[in-house]
Amino acid sequence: MANRAARPISTYSDLLAYEERVDRAICGVSLEEPYETRFAEQGAHDPTPTPYFILEDLFEHYAFGTSSRLLDVGCGTGRVLAFFLHKGCAGKATGIELDPNLAAYAHAWTTGHANLAVLQGSVLDLNLSPYTDFYLFNPFDQGILHQFIEQVEAEVTHPCTLIHMSDNGDTWRYVGRPGWTELASGAFSTFRNERGYGIKVYDHTQHYTVWHYDGSA
Repeated sequence: MANRAARPISTYSDLLAYEERVDRAICGVSLEEPYETRFAEQGAHDPTPTPYFILEDLFEHYAFGTSSRLLDVGCGTGRVLAFFLHKGCAGKATGIELDPNLAAYAHAWTTGHANLAVLQGSVLDLNLSPYTDFYLFNPFDQGILHQFIEQVEAEVTHPCTLIHMSDNGDTWRYVGRPGWTELASGAFSTFRNERGYGIKVYDHTQHYTVWHYDGSA
């Protein structure tokens, strides 16, 4: 990651500037997503890149190997793909994004990286069987989420890891379904700088849940 000491992070604006520096160091462009979704009627939520300090924690729950295939559902401009690349994770990562403009932006900077790919379209139209890991940061509404979970159960026949983060974690959508086991959960709302000072990142605390799906449903 970029050297924080070069510019102390004391405000939310400092944090955004730091993350942009990291974006540019990894992929040469900013990965901020400044506008609201144009696809709300199709169940899409506003694009929101996951901060790097959160990805540092969440990626500890994945066990990537050479055969791993990560799918970032609603990848936006590709922040998760950038982090995957930066960490030198084994396997491959694919982002799928409904918004053609965001998908084109992500595709442009990922071109040339053999372990990254970007698809444009709805995840509900994608064959999920090749993927071993999934990442969701509140990409769509509850109705689409329910269909997505059913699609995982119908198409994924091997063990996989899924991380879901949103205002409420959407835990209840997974609880009690055959094959799903909760591995971990937690929440993020602030970034703590080197001095331990908390910088508010979210108006509403973001909860995450890590799931293991055994592929037997």
